[in-house]
Amino acid sequence: MNRFCQVVGRLMWLMALPLALPSGLAQAEAVGDTLSTPAVQVPQAKSAVLLDLARAGTRLVAVGERGIVLLSDDNGMSWRQAVVPVSVSLTAVQFVDANTGWAVGHAGVVLASRDGGEHWSVQLDGLRAAQLELTAAREQSASANDPDAAAARVQTAERLVSEGADKPFLALQFVDARHGLIVGAYGLAFRTDDGGATWQSGMGQIDNPTGAHLSAIAQQAGHWFLAGEQGYLARSDDAGRSFRQLESPYGGSFFTLQMRDDGVLLVAGLKGNAFVSSDLGESFQPAPVSMPVSFSDAIRTDDGQLLLVNQSGALFRTDSHAGARLQPYGKPLGKPVASVIEAADGSLTLAGFTGLTRISPSIATASE
Repeated sequence: MNRFCQVVGRLMWLMALPLALPSGLAQAEAVGDTLSTPAVQVPQAKSAVLLDLARAGTRLVAVGERGIVLLSDDNGMSWRQAVVPVSVSLTAVQFVDANTGWAVGHAGVVLASRDGGEHWSVQLDGLRAAQLELTAAREQSASANDPDAAAARVQTAERLVSEGADKPFLALQFVDARHGLIVGAYGLAFRTDDGGATWQSGMGQIDNPTGAHLSAIAQQAGHWFLAGEQGYLARSDDAGRSFRQLESPYGGSFFTLQMRDDGVLLVAGLKGNAFVSSDLGESFQPAPVSMPVSFSDAIRTDDGQLLLVNQSGALFRTDSHAGARLQPYGKPLGKPVASVIEAADGSLTLAGFTGLTRISPSIATASE
């Protein structure tokens, strides 16, 4: 738990760590309760701690603490709370179309929705995920070329099982309604090829010898990228089946990863450090900003450029004519922000520790 608190600078994750990393039987039982207790309807849910945002067609979806999921059908001007079967904090959400989406979070939970986020079902939790990894590790051990490494993987998997549902998923990437990858703390990684009906451990196919926390995924065509703590970067050239660790330009933690339409890869994290690559991560150059505040999220906007937000609510954009430079975009909000999304009308919605903020398309005004 201390290691996680020390290395994860993304402020919004910290509020849920007591649920994510319990110690002792009483706390383990409390996590079990949150996996079986529906999220409570909250009168002022728009002001709750919200950690991630997504588009489901033209609908906006926000997820956050205690299983809260909010929906907006008017570009973020008004919100209503959805029905969710768990009350663990949700850290990431993605929709592949107007109806089909997933959310992941603490206690190893994976939720799926087939109706645009109105209702959700549990597809995976930390207990089942740990068992899947243990089964995969034992199968690998039976035919391993490196018995010592295989034995170490089995030992780690056995510890995952004994510790229970106590580790969070932090990122997900689905390319369609069937194929997706989810990653999280301590190198957790699972994939599905049937829309989440079944899951397989991918931990043995990722070059991550120290079990670094994995906090972000980006994908373009057959190339997939992972980013995480202590400068961890990896690339897959086989559609996310296996990953090779890349040489990193920075030793601090990365929290966000995104690709521009032209294939430029951007990775950003602690203390305002950001880097871009035009050769699929083989080399990086700095993308400096004047504000040494950790980046928390990056999205590809409808015009193909990238928009970043840091933990003080300052926005930055890439420009295809400005090389690696990041251009300030609008006025900083001056409050912690975890995620940003562009609505269908061009407005922006930002989520964070104080809830949701909408910025009009002209960036002339901001309303709570």
